[in-house]
Amino acid sequence: MSKSEQQQARTIDRVNTTLAQRYGRERRFRRFGFFAVVLGLAFVGVMFLSIIGKGYSAFQQTRILLDIEFTESVIDPSGERDPAVLSSANYSALIKNSLRALYPEVKDRKEKRELYGIVSNGAALILRAKVMADPTLLGSQAQLWLPADDDIDMLVKGYIDRTVVQSERRVKDNVIAWIEKLESEQKIGKFFNTTFLTGGDSREPELAGIGGAVMGSLYTLIVTLLLSFPIGVAAAVYLEEFAPRNRWTDLVEVNINNLAAVPSIVFGLLGLAVFINFFGLPRSAPLVGGMVLTLMTLPTIIIASRAALKAVPPSIREAALGVGASKMQTVFHHVLPLSMPGMLTGTIIGMAQALGETAPLLMIGMVAFIVDIPGSAMDPATVLPVQIFLWADSPERAFLEKTSAAIMVLLGFLIVMNVLAVILRKRFERRW
Repeated sequence: MSKSEQQQARTIDRVNTTLAQRYGRERRFRRFGFFAVVLGLAFVGVMFLSIIGKGYSAFQQTRILLDIEFTESVIDPSGERDPAVLSSANYSALIKNSLRALYPEVKDRKEKRELYGIVSNGAALILRAKVMADPTLLGSQAQLWLPADDDIDMLVKGYIDRTVVQSERRVKDNVIAWIEKLESEQKIGKFFNTTFLTGGDSREPELAGIGGAVMGSLYTLIVTLLLSFPIGVAAAVYLEEFAPRNRWTDLVEVNINNLAAVPSIVFGLLGLAVFINFFGLPRSAPLVGGMVLTLMTLPTIIIASRAALKAVPPSIREAALGVGASKMQTVFHHVLPLSMPGMLTGTIIGMAQALGETAPLLMIGMVAFIVDIPGSAMDPATVLPVQIFLWADSPERAFLEKTSAAIMVLLGFLIVMNVLAVILRKRFERRW
C-alpha cells in the first residue's frame, strides 16, 4: 500500500471514529430528551392523582335522615302565615326535637349539645326554604335528608380514624356511637354534593360551594373578553398594517413585548390606583377585575395577532391591491379574515391565563368573603383562584377536600380552553 493510500485509510478511520462519537452523542441526547419528557409527564401525573385523590370526595355530601315535624306552634303560633314570621321562626328547634326523639337516652345538657352538633347549621335554612316555598307543610311530618356537620362528614368518609384514642381525634366516642347507630339503621349516607357546585362561600365547610366564585370568574372573563379582544386586534392591525416605521412605533413595540413579561401583581397595583382610587369604581367587582385582567392579557393578544397577520402571504395583499382594492379593503376583507384563527387562538390562551390569575385580583379586593352569588358585573364577587386561595388557608380538614375539588374544576376549565384553542387552530389554520 502506498503512502497516500495509507494516509487516506487513516483519514477514513478518523472520520469513522468521529462519526461514531457524534452518533453516540446524538443517541444520548435523544435519550436524555425522552427521559425529561417522561419525567415531566410523571410529575404532572402525580400532581393530578394527588389532587384528584384529595378532592373527589368533595363531590359527595354526608346527610342524615330525620323525621321532621313542622310544628305550627313553633313556626307560626299566630296562624296568619305571615312571611316575615315564617322566615324568622326557630327551625333549629324542629331538628333538635327530631334528634331527641331519635336518641331519647341522651339527657345531659353537654351531650345534647354534642348531639345537636352532628347536623349542619345549614339544615335549619333548608327547612326554612321549604316552608317559605310551601306553607302547607305546617302541621305535617316528613322524612328529610339533611346535611351533616363537617366533622361527621369527614368521619363517614374515612378521614377520621375511629380506632385512635379519643384525645387524638375531633369526634368523641359517644358521637361515634350515635353515628354507628344511624349507619346500622341506614339513616346516614353519602349523596352527590350539589351545594358544592351551586352554593356560595361559607364559614361552614359542609355549606361552602364554588357557585359564587364560578359566576364571578364568568363575569370577569366576559368583561376581559369584551375589552381585550377588540382593543388587542385593533392595535395589532394598526401596528402591522398601517403604522409608519419610525422610532415611535419601535418604542411602542418594545414596550408591548416588555409588558408581556411584567409580573401580574403590577397590573393589580395599577388597577387599584387608577380604577378604584382615581375613578372610584367599586372594589371586589368583576367589572374592575375584568379591566385589570384586560391590561394583563392585551400584550399576549397583540403579539399573537401580529404573528397571525405576518403569517398571511404578501401575495394576498398584492393580489387585492392589484385588482383595485384600497388598503383598508385589503386588510379587512382579505388579510384579517385569514388571520382570525390565529388571533382567536391567542385570545383563548390569554383568557386561560387570565382565568388562573390571583395576584392582581387580590390587590383590588376580590379576596373578600362573599356569600351571595353575584348577579351582575357590578356586584361584589370573588373568582375561582382566589376562592382556592381562601380555602387553602382554612384550618378545617373539610376545606382541604374543597380546595382540591375546586382546583379540579379550575384545571378542567383550563384544559377545555386550551383544547378549544388547539381545535380552532387545526380547524381553520391555513398553510401557505
